[in-house]
Amino acid sequence: MKVKQKFALQYIRARLKILSLVSPRKAAIKAFWFFGTPQQKAPHRASAVFDEGEPLSFRLQGHTVRGHRWLPHPTEPPLKKVLIVHGFESTARNFDAYVGAFLKKGYEVLAFDAPAHGASGGKRISLPLYVEMLATIVQNYGPIHSFMGHSLGGLALALYLEKTPHEEEVRLVLIAPAVEMTKAVDAFSQSMQLPPEVRTELDEYIQEFSGHPFSWFSLRRALFGVRARILYLQDEEDSVTPLEDALAVKKDGHPGIRFVFTKGLGHRKIYKDPEMQQQIVGFL
Repeated sequence: MKVKQKFALQYIRARLKILSLVSPRKAAIKAFWFFGTPQQKAPHRASAVFDEGEPLSFRLQGHTVRGHRWLPHPTEPPLKKVLIVHGFESTARNFDAYVGAFLKKGYEVLAFDAPAHGASGGKRISLPLYVEMLATIVQNYGPIHSFMGHSLGGLALALYLEKTPHEEEVRLVLIAPAVEMTKAVDAFSQSMQLPPEVRTELDEYIQEFSGHPFSWFSLRRALFGVRARILYLQDEEDSVTPLEDALAVKKDGHPGIRFVFTKGLGHRKIYKDPEMQQQIVGFL
């Protein structure tokens, strides 16, 4: 952790502690929105691929969501449409290597930055907002036949697909997906040293905010409602989405999921690895 980030974390922790003495409820709301605020944005990467794509944008809850579309042939309909979905503190530009490969297959490619990420507006992201963004993309630019999502984006895709009618022909690639939001919130609460009463208020606030408890935002739960064929990639040494979470998903026994485990690639190198890229493109 950089020195600047460390001091910022200490400052927020102190503010939450003081606020919790006055109002655990207000402290919980403040903590919730801090939880969804990226502490660092992915550096802007120049990309000839993105310079060639068609810029797209739409408004969502007061924010401008920006993305790109690429067509394989100007005059011929694409064989399929594929949507690339990034993770927390990331950007669609991190997946530029996939665009050309999908175009060669005759696919139309769509990629957007979530609110508070990349070129899109906003300061915070929540899973309900991410899922709403996915629904809006499909409504505006669909139908979409293939999806790939990394980390938080993978969980958002599962939550979207479980409530959206789709056939088994739909393909989904999950790359080191977030599995249980409860775990992430517990870890966050510990790092922020939130008092028990604030943690309780945090649970109550998410229920009011989204209509669901934190436990509902679960990949394991959502996958029972997903009919798509799934490729699930997980590195054994991933420190962000632990191997044990992926093994728990595997233990659930979904017949439509093919698991691929790697070692030494971690949370982000896994989608940059040429062999994994080849498997992803081939599967979709």
